[in-house]
Amino acid sequence: MDFSEFIGLLQEIFKVALSYFVSPSKRVFWLYLITSAIIAFVIFKASKTKGNFINYLFNRKVWLSTSAITDYLLILFNAIVKVVVLAPFFGFALYIAKSTEHFFVSKYGIVDTGFTNFQLILIYTILIVVLNDFITFILHYLMHKIPFLWEFHKVHHSARRLNPFTQYRIHPIELIINNLGEVFSKGILTGLFLFLAAGKISIITFLGVNILNFLFYFFGANLRHSHVKFKYFNFLEYILISPFQHQIHHSNNPAHYDTNLGSRFAFWDWMFGTLLTSKNVDKIGFGLGREEDNAYNTFSKNLITPFKNLPKAFFKKNT
Repeated sequence: MDFSEFIGLLQEIFKVALSYFVSPSKRVFWLYLITSAIIAFVIFKASKTKGNFINYLFNRKVWLSTSAITDYLLILFNAIVKVVVLAPFFGFALYIAKSTEHFFVSKYGIVDTGFTNFQLILIYTILIVVLNDFITFILHYLMHKIPFLWEFHKVHHSARRLNPFTQYRIHPIELIINNLGEVFSKGILTGLFLFLAAGKISIITFLGVNILNFLFYFFGANLRHSHVKFKYFNFLEYILISPFQHQIHHSNNPAHYDTNLGSRFAFWDWMFGTLLTSKNVDKIGFGLGREEDNAYNTFSKNLITPFKNLPKAFFKKNT
C-alpha cells in the first residue's frame, strides 16, 4: 500500500465514523439526537426531577466516564473493521438479492402478481422491518445462550454508564456476525420482492425503503441507551420494547438477566418467555456485576478479554 492508498483508506474510515452523525439511516443521526432530547425534557418535567435539565441530560458522569470513552473508541475501531473487513459483504447483499430473483424467475417465470408498486413497497417495508427484527432477536438470543458467543456480547453489556453511543459498543466479532445476518436476510427478501415486482421496481428503490426505521429512531430510540426512564403503557410493552425495557436488559441485577432481547418488537420476547415489562422495575444499575466489570474497564480489555475467556467458554459448553 503506497501513501496515497493509505490516505484514501483513512478518508474512508473517517467517512464511516462521521456517517453515524450525518446519515438518517444511523440511530445517532443529529436529528434523532435532538428529538430524543426533546422527549427527555418532557420526561424530566413530568417526573419533577430536581435540578437543571442540561445538567441532567449531559451528566459528566455519563458522557465522560471511562465506560463512555470505551464506547467512543470502539466506534472508531469498528469503523476500521467496516472498511477493511465488511465492505465486500455489503456488495454481497446485492448479489444475494439478484441471485434470489433469478432463482424464482427460472422456476416460475415472470409473473404478474396484480400488486401495484405502492402495495409492493408498503408490504416490503413492513416485512423487512419485521424480518430484520426477528433475525436480530434470534442472534441476540443466541448471544446470551451460547457461552462462546456470550463472551463477545459481554462487551456490549460491560457498559457501566449508558449513552446513545453505547448502541455501537460491540466487539468486532459480534459486529461481523450481526452484519452477516442482515446481509442474508435483507438480500433474500429483497430478491423475492424483485421477483414479485417483475422489473417494475428497481433494487435501489427497495434498498432505500426505511420509513419505519425513521419513525423508530425519531421517537426516542436513543433513550434506550441512556439514564432517562422512558416507559410505555404496560399493554404497549407487550408489543414494542420501550427504552426503559432495554435499560432493564442492561441491568446488573441477576433477576433481569436474559430479558427483553428484542430490538423493536416485544412479542418475540413474549413468545420466547424472556419479556419483562417496566411495571414492576424501578431502580437498576448497569454492567456485568462487580466480579467481571474490572475485566472490561478499558478499551483494550474489551477487545482482548473475550478471546482470553474462549477456552473457559468452550469448556463450559461441553460440560
